[in-house]
Amino acid sequence: MTKYFLSFFENWWKPILFWFLSILFLITSDVLESSVLIRIGFVWVVFGLFGLLISVIYQLVNKRWFKGLITLVLFGGTILIFIGYLVTTFFIEQETPDTWAKNLTIPKNIQIDNPVDLDHYAKFEGQRPDSISNRIVEKADFQLYNSFQPGLYEYDFWIGKIESGSIYLKAFEITHNEALSVDELPRASSIQVYNPTDSIKKFSTGKDFTIYEGDWGDPYAARFEVWFKPDNGKNERKLFSKNYKIEGWMR
Repeated sequence: MTKYFLSFFENWWKPILFWFLSILFLITSDVLESSVLIRIGFVWVVFGLFGLLISVIYQLVNKRWFKGLITLVLFGGTILIFIGYLVTTFFIEQETPDTWAKNLTIPKNIQIDNPVDLDHYAKFEGQRPDSISNRIVEKADFQLYNSFQPGLYEYDFWIGKIESGSIYLKAFEITHNEALSVDELPRASSIQVYNPTDSIKKFSTGKDFTIYEGDWGDPYAARFEVWFKPDNGKNERKLFSKNYKIEGWMR
């Protein structure tokens, strides 16, 4: 194993080639705007940089000064460019307004509710307002809550008898039926559920989830759907849907 490991760094161009391909993959993933591929690409780049660092040490230990210096320049240059990219992107996002929801209208011919505000301190203790805690629920229902910033939400779901599995949310802007936060929402809103009785039971999020589309001060209408994924491998099914007026998270 050690022999193969060292042979990779004996040919000093191999770590550089791996680094180059990882950078190329990350750039391609960013162009495709795939969060999954971007995460994979980022991991590859980290491994590529780690490989360059080991190669620098290996070349210098073996007194291959020129090769070690070139590899060190590539390693250091990548770190500086990455930091510069993050800083530049941060300031651009802060200065560029999010216009995604600017021209959206809120329909007046359908029922659209407002999320219930959570008390800032009670939120961290998993508490709900008295108007919710004292509510008598006799059938399946869904309640959305504003967390401590616009665009951050929690929810409760009441349901009767249901097999073991998990519920999660899908959300859509109503007027264009455009899916919201597709990559993150199902995972971030997932709750494990099981109720073997006929009585209504409440299930709640333990942390907030984010709707990224839109910006603070630009409300729009969204349809939230509660989906159920059984643990027994059967088909997923929609359990409930409800409309809310929401805002996106200001990044």
